[in-house]
Amino acid sequence: MQFKRIGVLTSGGDAPGMNAAIRSVVRTAIGRGVEEVYGIYSGYKGLIEEDMELLNIRSVSNIISHGGTMLYSARCPEFKTEEGMQKAVDVCKKRGIDGIIAIGGDGTFRGATDLTRRGIPCIGIPATIDNDISSTDYTIGFDTAMNTVVELVDKLRDTCESHARCNVVEVMGKYAGDIALHTGIATGAISIAVRELPYDEDQAIAKIIKARENKKRNFIVIVAEGKENFAEAYAKRIEEKTGIETRFSRLAHVQRGGNPTVRDRVTASLMGKAAVMELLDGKSNLVICERKGVITSMDINKALKIDRMFKDLMTPEEYAELEAEGSLVDMRRHCEERAAAKLNLYRISQEICK
Repeated sequence: MQFKRIGVLTSGGDAPGMNAAIRSVVRTAIGRGVEEVYGIYSGYKGLIEEDMELLNIRSVSNIISHGGTMLYSARCPEFKTEEGMQKAVDVCKKRGIDGIIAIGGDGTFRGATDLTRRGIPCIGIPATIDNDISSTDYTIGFDTAMNTVVELVDKLRDTCESHARCNVVEVMGKYAGDIALHTGIATGAISIAVRELPYDEDQAIAKIIKARENKKRNFIVIVAEGKENFAEAYAKRIEEKTGIETRFSRLAHVQRGGNPTVRDRVTASLMGKAAVMELLDGKSNLVICERKGVITSMDINKALKIDRMFKDLMTPEEYAELEAEGSLVDMRRHCEERAAAKLNLYRISQEICK
């Protein structure tokens, strides 16, 4: 199939580096002979409402350094309905859009699968600060978010040192504690708590008490938001049990903003090019992944199943289906490798953060 027109959209939570991916998609597509590239505003909502405009090499100049997404993002419950999806398909046909590059997270990829199934080939690019797309080792925005956290926690440590305080800092990561694990090590946090790994609160508090006895004045505890209803109450318990004045800080959406780092700009550029090349090669329903430092791709349906398995959301019926088709062992191995890497980081943090 010859692609004359393609669309690019961003969906879900914004992530630094999305603009770099858009730029790469547009410039690669035009450079490879695609006649027109539509920038679709506000994700699938804009696709349904036909809110889009043509992009060219000049219109994506100077966006590589900007955070957020120039194409914006929005929730779209209507797209989850059959009527909404048909509207999106009709708009694609009206505009002559032969395929779409969708940048975002797992919800974005489910939408891409729905469009592919209805005759509009799609390729997904993973962009989420949480790094919680289990099919890929790295998602666009993760590095920038971590650097933002490190900068803010370093500032908190200054005041903790001055006043001999503890600060419990909640960072983003509903299903994945990757931000907490990496920034906890990078900031020298005395303790890190994430949803997916066991946490010994009594041992952590004993560690704080011992460090205080050894004349340590500042204490940083990093908690991932996936450990729900924990961080703020934990700060109070630390103060009660240690006698150390303890404050709670929720960094929240400030982690999403800011100029993307080199890591995110380069990864987004590589993934953007790879997505276009897959589409022009006649492939669809793929998500671009980084695995062991190599940019590759995976079937979106498989990627979504791996994600559900890793997050322990898969039903017994789904497990039985995977076993019947012979893919269960491979997918389990993938999840085990990812879990082992995370556990290794956690163990390192416990050993060196004191």
